[in-house]
Amino acid sequence: MRHHRDFKQLSRTAEHRRALMRNLVTALFEYERIETTVTKAKEARRVAERMITYAKRDNLHARRLVARTVQKEDVAKKLFDTITPWYATREGGYTRILKTRRRLGDGGELAILELVKSAEQREADRKARMEKAEKDAEKKEKRKKEKEAMEGPAPPPGAPAATATETAEEEAPPEKPKKERKPAESKEKREKRKKEPKKGSGFFSRFRKGKSDRSG
Repeated sequence: MRHHRDFKQLSRTAEHRRALMRNLVTALFEYERIETTVTKAKEARRVAERMITYAKRDNLHARRLVARTVQKEDVAKKLFDTITPWYATREGGYTRILKTRRRLGDGGELAILELVKSAEQREADRKARMEKAEKDAEKKEKRKKEKEAMEGPAPPPGAPAATATETAEEEAPPEKPKKERKPAESKEKREKRKKEPKKGSGFFSRFRKGKSDRSG
């Protein structure tokens, strides 16, 4: 019986389950928001909040404990330098789970596991996302203009558009000259060629030739 074992096995072996928790917790601290199944989110939340509690101690032993679970060095540094100060005056409850939808196929219940942030932090994240979207739009517009400049000016509105046949003719490669077919061999030549003795060829032809000379 599973006495005092309150964790979920997740249909995995112990090694696989530990690797799964490490990957989920590392992704949570790296992206601050991940989507997974509800059961996995509840198990990963326990490990993630324990890591934040260790990071709040900020000593050598705590860093070694965090390094066992957080697989990336830059993510562990972010946990100690950036994420931990958010919860300096908070005792627990560092993450939240938001149920979203059911997955197509197996119908698994999905949820978002994210770090709890203040209103100021959420507003700063929103502004950062808006600035990133504006920069991406500018880059896209710049690439579009460069592509138009390379292809040349567009035809005037009144000009007839090129048909698909004309475009295909312009882009089609030049045709290769056709090879001339040899005239068919007559029946008499075929019969004559069959009656002629075959000449020796290959590696053993000289041995056959020598044998026929000796027999003569």
